[in-house]
Amino acid sequence: MTTALLVVAALLGGCATGLKIDTSHTAVGQDSRVQHLVLHFTAEDFPRSLKILTQGTVSSHYLVSDRQGDNAPKIYRLVDESRRAYHAGVSSWKGASSLNASSIGIEIVNRGPSKGPNGVEFEDFDDEQIDLVIELCRQIIKEHAIRPDRVVGHSDIAPTRKNDPGPKFPWKRFADAGLILWPDAALVAQKRPTYEQKLPEVKWFQERMQTHGFLVPQHGELDRATRDVIAAFQMKYRPARYDGEPDAETAALVDALIVQAAKLVAPPARLATSGAEAMRK
Repeated sequence: MTTALLVVAALLGGCATGLKIDTSHTAVGQDSRVQHLVLHFTAEDFPRSLKILTQGTVSSHYLVSDRQGDNAPKIYRLVDESRRAYHAGVSSWKGASSLNASSIGIEIVNRGPSKGPNGVEFEDFDDEQIDLVIELCRQIIKEHAIRPDRVVGHSDIAPTRKNDPGPKFPWKRFADAGLILWPDAALVAQKRPTYEQKLPEVKWFQERMQTHGFLVPQHGELDRATRDVIAAFQMKYRPARYDGEPDAETAALVDALIVQAAKLVAPPARLATSGAEAMRK
């Protein structure tokens, strides 16, 4: 064998053994890349939903089917949690944007809104299907330590263009399971009379909605974008009426949630030594 061939063989042999990496040291300053969990309805039946989410540019990490004949609802993993799925689109929550990069998406088979005798009507969710979604969320939240104020619907992160998972989605069941924040009834009752006596200005609602998590204009005008944000909030926490109109109950609900969110335990502090600080810059 010539010298050149021996060199090539040696190089190939080195590649075959793989790069040796020492993993005996682990940094304290780290957390999961997954910071948000986003829930959707597909607005399609199961076959169509599966085709769209596997053969097009839109995708999600999980698809939860509805009941198919005698077959119970089922969870499908379409994208590994370590990879980015394309489910959020143009999005924002609590100052973070482009949430595809920092979220796990769950699509739930549900046909969403349709025209009925009383106008637009949303389809109910199957109880067994929701049980599966709750257990899946519980697993994801535990794995990635996702905060309860970052478990959201598509309408939360894109309120001007999305309305899923809609007013029929049982968010209260998720709150009862300890997965999301829910307005404390006593705190809401305490705050509501003040706002009934004098309703805050639109700018107040814009500021509170932004503190809660939405990206919302701050110009003090009740424009379409502001109404969409308020409607998205109402759809989640007061689905009986989500007209986007500022009112005392909505003010009390958002105020209570802000107080509760402020009490959440902050993530572990990063290393604060000068050397660590220098490496992060």
